[in-house]
Amino acid sequence: MRSSLFVKIYLTVLVSLAVVAIASAIFVRMGQDREHAGWSGRRDAFIEAMLPADSDPALLQATVERLSAAFDADISVYGPQGRLLAAAGRPIPPQEFGSRRRMHPGGHHLLISRQPDGRVIAARLRMPFGPAGRSPLAFLALIAAVIGLAAFPVVRHLTRRLEALRQGVDRWGAGALDTRVAVRGSDEVAAVAASFNRAAEQIERLLAAHSSLLANASHELRSPLARLRMAIDLNAKEQSGPMRDEIVRDLAELDALVEEILLASRLDHIKKLERVEPVDLLALTAEEGARSCVDVSGEPGVVSGDPTLLTRLVRNLMQNAQRHGSPPVSAHVGTVGGSVVLKVRDHGPGLPEGTGERVFEPFFRPQGRSETAGGWGLGLSLVRQIALHHGATVHHKSPSGGGACFVVTFPRIS
Repeated sequence: MRSSLFVKIYLTVLVSLAVVAIASAIFVRMGQDREHAGWSGRRDAFIEAMLPADSDPALLQATVERLSAAFDADISVYGPQGRLLAAAGRPIPPQEFGSRRRMHPGGHHLLISRQPDGRVIAARLRMPFGPAGRSPLAFLALIAAVIGLAAFPVVRHLTRRLEALRQGVDRWGAGALDTRVAVRGSDEVAAVAASFNRAAEQIERLLAAHSSLLANASHELRSPLARLRMAIDLNAKEQSGPMRDEIVRDLAELDALVEEILLASRLDHIKKLERVEPVDLLALTAEEGARSCVDVSGEPGVVSGDPTLLTRLVRNLMQNAQRHGSPPVSAHVGTVGGSVVLKVRDHGPGLPEGTGERVFEPFFRPQGRSETAGGWGLGLSLVRQIALHHGATVHHKSPSGGGACFVVTFPRIS
């Protein structure tokens, strides 16, 4: 904004002023040239009438002296052969007849009139004899400069408001949903700012209602699930066999899903972690690997974060590898530069072609995958949320030996 819109608008104003000033100067100068041409003809006719070719030398001298006194000028009359016929005041040498009309070096106006009979009449005047002939370009340039300077604060004020609006939209788009922009004035920019504030408020309200609905629904679901689980445990002696085991597994899956929804809703609402402490990522991964039967290797790497959330991140990566990949599943913790890197790999079929980063979307199911095969649920989505809250990045890659490998890179603490 600072280097584009403001410059474009202000340069447009300046260029428009320059074009108007130059065009006006050209038209005025053309008019002056026509005026001067008409005046020159009348002037030469006047001089020819006052100083006719057949004048007596004495009468010619007397007439020249009268004209010199009347116009306060030095006048010299030269014949066709360059001989001085009459003069009044300081003589004007023929060397100064370079143009029909120009300024004398002494600051006087020099007028040269060439008659049809070959005579040359030169006059050195203290005041111009005819139109001044000043170019209006300097005045128009001065006016354009004044208008340009006056337009600077106006254009800057307009673009500064647009820049503030853009910055507010950028902050809102980055996740600061409580961002609002100042509404100043009553023009179109103010109307856009007011519309943005209304839209941002409405979207924030809808998202808050959505998150609240998820949280409340999850809480409400946990009560009947707990009662069902208790009823099954109480009737364990009467109900046994594959049917009961299937019901228990389904209830455990529902309970885990509700827990993940609650965690996702909580992560959406918090801006920074409530509990932050140094955590040895290798020790945490090794503990979780022992619980999940995953081989863990690497070197110690200390990161700053919430141990509970980091444990959930590692657990979700391992469970995802076991559920959607094939053994052996392994985890490795290492350091690269100033970062601590966690890698969890399986040796399954890998991710479908074209999956990209969509695998981190909630409940993502690739095209063509059956309903019974299921999708990725919230596991990897929570991994990305937890990583972002710890200043980490997460991505997946396809190793050369097959399978899928998820890589989480944490900033290392000193």
